[in-house]
Amino acid sequence: MEPRTVLRLEGVAVFLAATAAYFAVDGPLWLFLVLALAPDLSMLGYLAGDGLGSRVYNAFHAYVGPTALGAAGIGLDVPAATWVALVWAAHVGADRAAGYGLKYSTGFKHTHLAAPDGSVVDSADPAEVFEAEAVDGR
Repeated sequence: MEPRTVLRLEGVAVFLAATAAYFAVDGPLWLFLVLALAPDLSMLGYLAGDGLGSRVYNAFHAYVGPTALGAAGIGLDVPAATWVALVWAAHVGADRAAGYGLKYSTGFKHTHLAAPDGSVVDSADPAEVFEAEAVDGR
């Protein structure tokens, strides 16, 4: 199985697990619906250019943030933080399942799951991506 498929299946698993956990800890449906697309507000970072845009987008579309927030929510016994973390993780999982990846600074459509022309990054030379970023200064 190619890595892109594995990452998309991983996204499905995270989405399902985070959603199930959210409702298992009695998270309110209305909050799930309100926050479901909130991480996509990070796309506004692209108004300042591809470099900053990719960094802001990636900060809100990696598993590190929701994992840290969820751990803090559990450790400090703050259910609302745990709920937000689970919705956030579910969003990231859904994005991965749909094929939306972390962004390179070379453009919004150039992700770790697909290149701008729609080809999968697995078939591209990763060195070219990093070289382009270094030359572009991003």
